[in-house]
Amino acid sequence: MPELPEVQTVLDTLACQMGHPVIEQIEVIWDNIVHGDTQAFIAGLQGRRIEQYARLGKYLCFDCGEVMWIAHLRMEGKFYLQQPQEPYDQKHVHVIFHLDDGRQLRYHDTRKFGRMYLYEHQEDLHAYPCFANVGLDAFDERLTADVLYRRLHGRSITLKQALLDQSVIAGVGNIYADEICFALRLHPQTRVSRMRKKDFEALITEMRRILGGAVRAGGTTIRSYTSSLGVDGRFQLQLRVHAKKGERCPLCGEPIKKITVGGRGTYYCERCQKRR
Repeated sequence: MPELPEVQTVLDTLACQMGHPVIEQIEVIWDNIVHGDTQAFIAGLQGRRIEQYARLGKYLCFDCGEVMWIAHLRMEGKFYLQQPQEPYDQKHVHVIFHLDDGRQLRYHDTRKFGRMYLYEHQEDLHAYPCFANVGLDAFDERLTADVLYRRLHGRSITLKQALLDQSVIAGVGNIYADEICFALRLHPQTRVSRMRKKDFEALITEMRRILGGAVRAGGTTIRSYTSSLGVDGRFQLQLRVHAKKGERCPLCGEPIKKITVGGRGTYYCERCQKRR
């Protein structure tokens, strides 16, 4: 699943390549992609101009004036900006947006897990119903060590699980959770109840450093991820532990190990990352 840096890359690329077009017509081929009534989605968005672009966690947000169009790519969702005459995979393209500059924005999703929402415009992103269980974005200034300490210190979950909990921090997924744990020198199975406030301060710092570096590198291309708009991520060249089972730890030279934490494959260095 695309994580915060990959979603930011898609958003930045769309903003650069599309600008502020009017969506003249919408074809919804697979209704389940749209949350709620498909015809209401089409009627509410058709004829609107994309005025601004935003992101919350792993969600893409397109400000269309009186309405907000929100998309979640889930596992395999991709956007393609193409000319009408260009062929496309009819089996896996589920929504086509016809733009006033003659181009088409095509939503491609092999697994059909992605979702699109349309709401009346609100000033606060968190006011939209699809964000009811979504926490503060990893880069939100309101997300502080004190906030994390209060939210997590009394819980019995592991550090890895806490990082993946989108209701706590929005945007971090499996790849970056492993990298954050390694940067903190903490075992991913460390209980957050054993972490001190200064640990959460370090978590905020390292999380933003790693995610910021990944954004600048265009995200991480692992398996099928690509921005699908002509930009491939390069952060995979900087990964320290994720997907490196058996390779040498960049710090101590011990082999990287793989375990399962909270049902997710997890990579770490047994020597460098201590469990509390």
